[in-house]
This record gives sequence, C-alpha cells and structure tokens, in this order.
Amino acid sequence: QVQLVESGGGLVQPGGSLRLSCAASGSIFTINVIAWYRQAPGEQRELVAAITPDSTNYADSVKGRFTMSRDNAKNTAYLEMNALKPEDTAVYYCNGLIKGTDYRVREYWGQGSQVTVSS
Repeated sequence: QVQLVESGGGLVQPGGSLRLSCAASGSIFTINVIAWYRQAPGEQRELVAAITPDSTNYADSVKGRFTMSRDNAKNTAYLEMNALKPEDTAVYYCNGLIKGTDYRVREYWGQGSQVTVSS
C-alpha cells in the first residue's frame, strides 16, 4: 500500500507565497507521474501542475507563479506558490501514478491541503 501525505497549506495574503509538500510512503517501486490538483468550492477539480518522466507541465492560470519539483531520494514533491491570488483559494490534492513493489501501477490521492488567499 502507498500513502500520499500533504503539508504546508494555510492562510496567506494576496501576493504572498506558500510551499506545499507531498510525501509518498509505502511499497513504492517508482513514482511514474506526480501531480497537484485543486478544487475550489462549487468547482470541479483541476490539474495545477504535473511532473512526468519527460516534462513538467502547468495550468495556464499558474504559469510563471507556481513551480513544481520533486526529490526522488525522499519520494517527495513540492509546489512552490508565489504571487498568490484570491482565486488560488482551494483544497490542493497530491496525485500520483505509482508502481508498487508488485510492479502494478495504481493511482493514489492525498488527503488534501487547504490554501486560502485572503486579506
């Protein structure tokens, strides 16, 4: 079994910064894709950023403000969020396509981390 645990959310003023972390643990062979999604109240969950074996991709709404990275040694992904806007307010979820030690690839979700941008 694999678990994704997020941390780092909170309340920040417009223009401020936050860093989210997503730590993967358990029976991991490789992390194929790691991504961040977000869901605002009354809205559908949307992809924010993703790291694949070939590239790092961002939603247009966060390009130039958010940076996603991963530390393979720690099985941890990060989302550095700068110049935050009130419309960035949402629950942020970590998502992973992870190959377990049984060599099967499964999708996992973290529990979500609230980010609130407000003055």
